[in-house]
Amino acid sequence: MSRRRTPAQAAPRCTVTVCRGCCCGTAKVPGIDHAAQLARLKAELGAVAQVRAVNCLDACEQANVIVVQPSPEGRAAGGRPVWLGLVNDPDATADIAEWVRSGGPGLADPPEILDLYEFGPSRRVRRVLEG
Repeated sequence: MSRRRTPAQAAPRCTVTVCRGCCCGTAKVPGIDHAAQLARLKAELGAVAQVRAVNCLDACEQANVIVVQPSPEGRAAGGRPVWLGLVNDPDATADIAEWVRSGGPGLADPPEILDLYEFGPSRRVRRVLEG
């Protein structure tokens, strides 16, 4: 089977994984419209990234968790997945969307404010998502 892209296939892009499990995306994290956050990311990034919701990333103490994985081009340039926690503010969601539109990990520097949200998950959790 050929690995060449046909014109109908889109260029590889970032993947934005939004946790929506036992804590993230639920009333356990009050004061945020979880559905609106996911809808906003899908609306703003649908043309430039794959946005997906998953059941649980097992980092509940950091709810709401969003992981930005680089595109193949970003990974080749040294980009690695970036785990962002406590993303419970619409401004943080907007900052993530802006960064991904600019290219994401490996291709664009994130807004400095996102440093406050970045965390390192356990090795077991990283293996499951990134493996």
